[in-house]
Amino acid sequence: MTVCSTRVAIVGGGLAGVYAAYLLEQRGITDYVLLEARPALGGRIQSLSPKGRDVALAAPWADRFDLGPTWYWPAFQPELDQLVRALGLERFEQHERGDMVLERSPNEKPIRTFGYASSPPSMRLRGGMATLVEALHGSLKAGRTAVGQKVQAVRLAGRHVDVVSRDAAGALSTLRAEQVLLAVPPRLAHESITFSPLLPAPIARQWQHTATWMAPHAKYVAVYDTPFWREAGLSGEARSARGPLGEIHDASMPGGSAALFGFFAVPAVVRRGVAQEVLVGHCRAQFARLFGPQAAAPKAEFIKDWALDELTATASDQEAVGGHATPPPATIADGDWRARLVGVGSEWSPQFPGYVAGAIEAAQLGVQAILV
Repeated sequence: MTVCSTRVAIVGGGLAGVYAAYLLEQRGITDYVLLEARPALGGRIQSLSPKGRDVALAAPWADRFDLGPTWYWPAFQPELDQLVRALGLERFEQHERGDMVLERSPNEKPIRTFGYASSPPSMRLRGGMATLVEALHGSLKAGRTAVGQKVQAVRLAGRHVDVVSRDAAGALSTLRAEQVLLAVPPRLAHESITFSPLLPAPIARQWQHTATWMAPHAKYVAVYDTPFWREAGLSGEARSARGPLGEIHDASMPGGSAALFGFFAVPAVVRRGVAQEVLVGHCRAQFARLFGPQAAAPKAEFIKDWALDELTATASDQEAVGGHATPPPATIADGDWRARLVGVGSEWSPQFPGYVAGAIEAAQLGVQAILV
């Protein structure tokens, strides 16, 4: 087993983990290692091209669409907006101009009604939300992040903490650190990582009962050459009591392809028993009902079911409604784990648990905590 040492181990390479690494470097600390189980950084932030695969960001207008978080609100989340601006990322307002479409019951035809604009407006990033992770990662010192490393155990070893991970080939590695920043959802950490000694029972219960945002949800994205619905005076927004999608939005990328996306209203336990091609067929049919026959022929389409993602969802998430949970304490006040383990994932954010802005806030607070 390979054993390496570092000052700070960061478990999880989503936005919170990458931003924590960025903050450490801003404070002159480069003696850290970030471990991510997936083959790429980003966590629940995933942006795909119309070709249906992850692509490296070649330009700020990259034609990609978000399968995870999509929006943020600068008026409510100024720290996140300041970061977006500091990194030179291009933001744009979510398209909401035009009428929306409603399916009020399974037995009624869709109706067209006045749309509404969010106030204050929500914003998106050109190239998808993954541009934020990529920009942060691109500024980091080389060789400090390791992907394909699934953390299986976190153990106290005297004055150090051993973080044991397994790679895709099954080889084990140990990272010996002074402190650990935990940048994965609390529930996922509780279910997938063995802590030795055990976490205090009240902390373990809180982690277990902290819902993971996106974990029970699924998205369908359909990509087109043009936003034909706008030409008909529609915003691309829809609400449906018939389904399978309950909430639909315009996902078009300025300078790129047009797109619509919807959140599934079908529970995760039901989706699991339906073949993906069947789900896709129902989504196409629904888009055609709502937006006309052109919507039935996208040039690309994909489904991301977060409930099937073992690096996001646990068995406890399968019947959950997926709300934003009350955050648990990010630090452990007493006992063996005091000052050794700090939660920095979005669900630990006091103001924005589960949101993109929550990852920024939780990482800021966590880095501050270990530098006291």
